[in-house]
Amino acid sequence: MLPRNYLLGLIFILLSTTEGEAQLGFTLANGAKQVEIPIEIYNNLVVVPVIINNQLPLKFIIDTGVRTTILTEKIYSDVLRVSYSKKFTISAPGGKNSVNAFITNNVTIDLPGVQGRGLAMMVLENDFLELKSSLGAEVHGILGYELFSRFVIKIDYQAKKLTLMIPQKFKPTRKYVRIPIIVEDTKPYCIAELKINDSSSISAKLMIDTGASHGLFLDTESNSKIMVPFKNFDCILGKGLGGVIEGHLARINLLQLGKRSMSGVITSFPSRNSYYDTIKFMRSIYRNGSIGGEVLSRFDVVFDFPNEKMYLKPNSSFRKKFYYNMSGLSVKATGQRLNEFEISEVRKGSPGFLAGIVAGDKILKINDNLTEDMRLGEVEGYFNSKPGKKITLELKRDSEILTKEFRIVNEL
Repeated sequence: MLPRNYLLGLIFILLSTTEGEAQLGFTLANGAKQVEIPIEIYNNLVVVPVIINNQLPLKFIIDTGVRTTILTEKIYSDVLRVSYSKKFTISAPGGKNSVNAFITNNVTIDLPGVQGRGLAMMVLENDFLELKSSLGAEVHGILGYELFSRFVIKIDYQAKKLTLMIPQKFKPTRKYVRIPIIVEDTKPYCIAELKINDSSSISAKLMIDTGASHGLFLDTESNSKIMVPFKNFDCILGKGLGGVIEGHLARINLLQLGKRSMSGVITSFPSRNSYYDTIKFMRSIYRNGSIGGEVLSRFDVVFDFPNEKMYLKPNSSFRKKFYYNMSGLSVKATGQRLNEFEISEVRKGSPGFLAGIVAGDKILKINDNLTEDMRLGEVEGYFNSKPGKKITLELKRDSEILTKEFRIVNEL
């Protein structure tokens, strides 16, 4: 299951109540004008090392889609013995699947070469975001607007490097395409041209979301021209507090950002009831959808929030075809070392479903390769390769060892 930012919408209103309680305080250390930070990339998400309150080394996602820092498990803040100024209960409509959250203030958050002082942080009692199992890596939280509001930030996905600059330092070269953005309620939006099919095109307002793995997400309720293409299939797109988010996956003809265009972009279209069950009541800003990491990772991306601009320079992945999980199998990482892999969901009618694989099966081998030596991204890579590839899985179901074979098929 790809981690999605849909459920984070449930947190935005709660976070707005923390404004004014703490001063935003990220600065570059020792008066530097520019800092480079090594990053890790998991499922198109950017992860950086942080140290909380000068004691606890953790890893956080860099996310343009959130307002305030989020720590996903209270156990870590309890180790630091922080005090909490507020307690919330976050619930889906109807009171289902509630989770407790706490606010702590005057937090110190340091990155390599960057100091953060006097910050507010939301702490979740339990990790309902399930970042570790979704990404197959130790990830403990999310950094958002406080970082982007202070610096010009460049993400080099291929070199795995994050560069923070004071706004006066950045001088884009001619290879960059400048895209105007609007920062509303701490989140960046741009206008993109979409050709959904041969007869439908639209200028769409899209949130730019580095904290989402998907390529493109479109809300059919936002504009009558946004229609699910004829060639699509039903699937589970993600999870929210109200449960799974169902919808359709399809390709659109064209996505154009400034002078750069991409064809055949895999696009998520959430169903009306599933979508509104989680975030409709939070949608204070009109938008048609969002752009996520599967698109952004094909560029060197520079965010200039202070001047409301984004700069894009295609990298060597720009012309790669857009693929998706063609097996129909969703996998989560488990175990102390996150190197045990379990089927979490099986899409009905998919190659994995037709092969007789069921949720709960544990993957021991893929094409005779032991999975205990793999990371989650490697496992998922087998299911995202070119159509026609034969996959042989050795599975453990209860106490039984099974072998299942199928070929991945492009249904879009």
